[in-house]
Amino acid sequence: MPEPITNKKLPILILAGLILGAAAGLTANRLWSGSEILAWTVDTISKPAGQIWLRSLIMVVVPLVFASLTIGVAGLGDLRKLGRIGLKTLLYFLFTTALAAAIGLFLVNWLRPGEGLSEATREELMKSFGEQARQMAEKTEGGKFGVEVLVNIVPRNPVAAAAQGDMLGLIFFSLVLGAALGAMPAEKARPFLAMLEALGEAVVVIIGWVMKLAPLGVFALIFSVTALFGYGILVKLLSFVGVVLLGLALQFFGAYSILVRFLGGLRPLEFFRRIRTIALTAFSTSSSNATLPTTMAVCERELGVPRPICGFVLPLGSTLNMNGTSLFEGVAVLFIAQVFGADLSLKSQLIVLLMAVLTAVGAAGVPGGSLPLLMGVLQTVGLPPGSIALILGVDRLLDMCRTTLNVTGDVTAALYVARSEGKSLALEPAPDLRR
Repeated sequence: MPEPITNKKLPILILAGLILGAAAGLTANRLWSGSEILAWTVDTISKPAGQIWLRSLIMVVVPLVFASLTIGVAGLGDLRKLGRIGLKTLLYFLFTTALAAAIGLFLVNWLRPGEGLSEATREELMKSFGEQARQMAEKTEGGKFGVEVLVNIVPRNPVAAAAQGDMLGLIFFSLVLGAALGAMPAEKARPFLAMLEALGEAVVVIIGWVMKLAPLGVFALIFSVTALFGYGILVKLLSFVGVVLLGLALQFFGAYSILVRFLGGLRPLEFFRRIRTIALTAFSTSSSNATLPTTMAVCERELGVPRPICGFVLPLGSTLNMNGTSLFEGVAVLFIAQVFGADLSLKSQLIVLLMAVLTAVGAAGVPGGSLPLLMGVLQTVGLPPGSIALILGVDRLLDMCRTTLNVTGDVTAALYVARSEGKSLALEPAPDLRR
C-alpha cells in the first residue's frame, strides 16, 4: 500500500468541522426548531452534502474488502507450508482481535451509552433512517442469524454477493481465493495479485481524496443531526466516545500488560517505556502503514526481537492485526442499535463479533480506512449504513487512539513469537529521548 496523504492540519480541520457544525446545528434547533425553513435547509443542502460524502466512502467497501483480504491471505503463501511461526502469529492475531471486540461488546452492553433518548428524538431518527433500516432488515430476515448462518456464509455467486452487500459472503470468497492464490505457483499467481495490489492502492488513494473533504462532510452531517435532534444526541455521542476509550484502555493497559508479562517475559512498564516512540508515531499519523518503519526499527533495537521475526510478524500485523478497529466497530454497531431502540439478540451480537474481527483484517492501514467496512457491518445486522453519520464527527480522535492499539498489538505479537521460539531478546538500555 502507498503511504497515505499526511496532512497534519486535517485532524484539526475535522475537529473544527465537528465543533462548528454542532454549534450551528444547536443554534438552528434552538431558534427555528420545527420551522419549514430549517427543514428545507437540512433536506436540500446539508443532508445531501453529507450523504454525497458518505456515499463516496460506501462505494469503496467492496473493492477494499476484496483486495485487502485476498492479498493478505495470499501473502501468507501455501498455508500447508506456513510453518510453526506463521501458525503462532495467526492464532495470536485472531485471539487478541477477538478479545478486543469482546471487551467492546461487553462494555457497550453493560454501560448502554445509546439508550435514554427521548421518544421524540428517536422518532425523528427513524424518519431520517427508518425506511433504509426496514430495507436492510428485510435482507436479514428468515433465519439469517440462526442455524442457516453457516450456509449463508458461502455465497452461491460471489459477484451477486458483492453487488447485494452480502459482506459475509464476500469475505468468505476473498479468504478462499487468497488461500488458493497462495497455494498456486508464484509465477501463475503473480499477474492477478499485481492487479489486486493496484486495485488496493487505488482504493487507498480514493480514501485519501475523500478524507480531504472530511471537514466539510462532518460539518454537514453533524449540522443535520443536531439541527433536527438538538442537544440530546450530542450527550449520547460523548457517552459513545467514553465507552470506546475505556475499552481501548482496558485492552492496552490490561490485556497487553498480561500478555507481555506472561507470554513476552517483560515487565509491562518497561515494555511501554521502550515502545513509546511507536505509540507516539501511531497516534500522530493514525496509520499502521506509515508507522511500520518505526515499529520495525524500535522492535528490533529496543526489544531485541530478531530481524527475521520482525520482518515477518510486523508487516503481516499491519494488515491483519487490528485490535482497536475490531473493538471500535463492535461498540459502534451496538451503540447505533441502542440509539434506534433495536435490541440485538445474542446471535446477532455474535455475528457482530465475527464481522468485527474479519472486517478489521480488511481495513486499510490509513486514516479513515475502517469507516467503509463499518458500514458493511451495520448493513449485515439490519441497520442503515447511513446511520454512521451519528459517529463520524468523533471518528478522527478515536482513529488516532485505535491505531495506537493496533500497532502496539503487533509489537506484542512479535515479542511473543520471538520468546516462544526461544530467541534471546538482547535488550539494550532504552535511550533517554529528552537528550
